[in-house]
Amino acid sequence: MTDDKSRIETKIIHAGEASPRIMNSLIMPIFQTSTFEYEGDAAYHDIKYTRLNNNPNHLSIHRKLAALENADAALVAGSGMAAISTALLALLSTGDHLLVQEGIYGGTHGFLTHDLPRLGITFDWINPRDPSSWKEKLKPTTKIIYVETMSNPLLEVPDLEAVVNFAKEHELSSLIDNTFASPINFRPSEWGFDLSLHSCTKYLNGHSDLIAGAVIGKEKLVKIVTQKLNHLGGCLDPHATFLLQRGMKTLALRVGYQNESALKLAKFLASHPQVSKVHYPGLEKSSEHSRAKKFLTGFGGVLSFQVKAGVKAAQSLISNLKIPAHAPSLGGIETLVTRPAVSTHGAVPAEERARSGIKDELVRVSVGLENTDDLIEDFQSAFEKI
Repeated sequence: MTDDKSRIETKIIHAGEASPRIMNSLIMPIFQTSTFEYEGDAAYHDIKYTRLNNNPNHLSIHRKLAALENADAALVAGSGMAAISTALLALLSTGDHLLVQEGIYGGTHGFLTHDLPRLGITFDWINPRDPSSWKEKLKPTTKIIYVETMSNPLLEVPDLEAVVNFAKEHELSSLIDNTFASPINFRPSEWGFDLSLHSCTKYLNGHSDLIAGAVIGKEKLVKIVTQKLNHLGGCLDPHATFLLQRGMKTLALRVGYQNESALKLAKFLASHPQVSKVHYPGLEKSSEHSRAKKFLTGFGGVLSFQVKAGVKAAQSLISNLKIPAHAPSLGGIETLVTRPAVSTHGAVPAEERARSGIKDELVRVSVGLENTDDLIEDFQSAFEKI
């Protein structure tokens, strides 16, 4: 086990593990069982039952996730969207209002625009880098301010400190999707955020072989979200929980390498004559760089760029790449490329994508663990074939 003073690389390996070890097993066993013998639990949510997210595999990974972000508590869910939607449903009621960062992930955008209005819950978009404009959107019914550490797919970095201060000043709950950063690059609880949300499918697991989500933060709020998730049934099965815990053991090594590799690829693309713009906060010329340096310990493994010759050229580039797979998602050991306009943000209306700067010729890259020079040479070769 670890203590609170252990560094994150040590916590990744040891935090949350069973102590004493179960039958001396170095690795947490899989408790592939739906139910457990009754132990006199008085409350429904305390009954030992896997759908209630209290299987030993759940409890172990909850402790580890909380430790990684130096938070009070954590909860895993069946997907990142299960974590996001359940957290919002748990903290909002009919008549409530929330403030949401512009340019949000497409799945979250769909939930906000199609599902919450049917429940009588409203929202307003805010510019995450202009805190002075937020107050005019505030209402007596506003309960939440919601942002992303780095937006998908333009890698915009909000004024995260201002978000927390604004939430405290106006008695709002502050929620942040920390998927792109991971706990290696940003730990929301250390900055005062109430809840941190993750698609564990991405960096936390890192091997593209499971779907999972997480809610991390203040114990009181995590408990409320847990009880809502118990009713909605979006639990994570024990085997997926085991795989997630195993995948997390290499998180620091993976993300550290991906930070370095993505920066090198971004610099190459920024100097390429067939690229009109690169979105990556690690670039010194990026409008996001100063905020990224202030809040983040690394700039992440995702970047996006616009192909100067347009959509057909972007499609040609993708088809000519040999190493990256043409697929959605991100954060895995293999490099992936996609056009957000037809994947992650395909359901967002075209005019709204245009307003957000998500152009049809935009290509998003999730940098994996391949040799960086091999990736750069592959992109160079693909550009030459356009």
